[in-house]
Amino acid sequence: MKAKELRSMSAAQLEEKLGSLKKDLFQLRLQHATNQLDNPQRIAAVKKDIARVQTVISEQRGA
Repeated sequence: MKAKELRSMSAAQLEEKLGSLKKDLFQLRLQHATNQLDNPQRIAAVKKDIARVQTVISEQRGA
């Protein structure tokens, strides 16, 4: 996911995306704890996506 794509989204879409990413992160952590996770790097990727979405949300609130 690119920041450019995120900047074209509305605030409501960004909040929805943030919620779905947080749910994904929870599921990945649960799978990791039960040794069912195939790709542990996916956790880091989802964390970075969450940070990107939060950054764009704060940019839009400030502008």
